Amino acid sequence: MRVPSLPTLVERAESMLAGQERVVLGITGAPGAGKSTLAETLIAALRDSLGDDAVGHLPMDGFHLADVQLDRLGLHDRKGAPETFDVAGYVAALARLHDEPDRTLYVPCFERDLEQPIAAAIEILPSARLVVTEGNYLLLPDGGWERIRPLLTESWFVEVDDDVRRERLVRRHEQFGKPPAVARSWVEAVDEPNAVLVSATRDRADLVVRLS
Repeated sequence: MRVPSLPTLVERAESMLAGQERVVLGITGAPGAGKSTLAETLIAALRDSLGDDAVGHLPMDGFHLADVQLDRLGLHDRKGAPETFDVAGYVAALARLHDEPDRTLYVPCFERDLEQPIAAAIEILPSARLVVTEGNYLLLPDGGWERIRPLLTESWFVEVDDDVRRERLVRRHEQFGKPPAVARSWVEAVDEPNAVLVSATRDRADLVVRLS
């Protein structure tokens, strides 16, 4: 599969704006596929061409449940699975992009050093005509996640070689404090079942972006 160039992706994203006041681009894919890296690179390029205030970012990861809630629910050992997110809150934020375009929207981010969400850390200004949101579960067909796709103008599915993806995940977990053996165990026990779930949504995407 041909790897699309960044200018090609920028052009496609900009074309979504034709005749639209505001559009929302969803970038999804399995854990470790490179969604956040692509989103950040794309956003930087779009801000260069459209202006800083014309492009917003709404990451799904900000809607992780805090550890105190995961402990209460008995889900700490599944952190990152669909049920460990505030999907209703995420859907509400996406809906507000369309329903309240003249108001600044404050959304949470996920702080990797703390492994916790931080409330109202990101602002999306009324001037943001193109908003990029990225996360694993944008195209899931149930569990409340099915309400997301109608709120997206387009959805892009990011994929990369599975061996590369898994090694990225191991390195990420090690970087944020897990010993190597624990990191590999977490990837196999938690991340990979989530990856299988996400990979089943690939055909629902408008575009598949294969990264090298």
